Amino acid sequence: MPKLPDGQPLNGGDLMTVDAFGDFELTWEWKVTPGANSGLKYNVSEELSVKEAPNHAALGFRVSDPGRRPAPGRQAGDASRRCPVRLIAPSRPTHVRPVGEWNESKLVFRGNHGEHWLNGEKLLAFDLGTARMDSCLAKSKFRSLPWFGERRRGHIILQDHGDEVYFKNIKVR
Repeated sequence: MPKLPDGQPLNGGDLMTVDAFGDFELTWEWKVTPGANSGLKYNVSEELSVKEAPNHAALGFRVSDPGRRPAPGRQAGDASRRCPVRLIAPSRPTHVRPVGEWNESKLVFRGNHGEHWLNGEKLLAFDLGTARMDSCLAKSKFRSLPWFGERRRGHIILQDHGDEVYFKNIKVR
């Protein structure tokens, strides 16, 4: 795939909200193609991402997709690809629809509390600033970014890793 001098793809790229959000509820529908590695990120700082991330990748919490084969110890669609939620397993097996079919997701982020929902089921909940989350962050690839687990407001990103991914009915409240 052709790239720009900073490593970003020549065509496509992430879509980022103009506004930053603190307390919010986000709902959307999505589907991916086989092997896709695109998803949704939230609580992203554009300034810190440009400063701290290679190729200016958006640094934030990520809601996973089911397109890729899951890593050992994870299920596809488990919404736990990135810390803080990468180290927190879903509360139950996910009921993700097959690749190519539409899924419905909901994300709740209020104060220190976050929840990821998939097709009407709550997959996981977490609270930033707790000993559990501090421990997760200390073990994560974000441990060198002290601001990562402290942020409570940021942009929402529809992520493009050069794969076919579809989003619709995106609503934020």
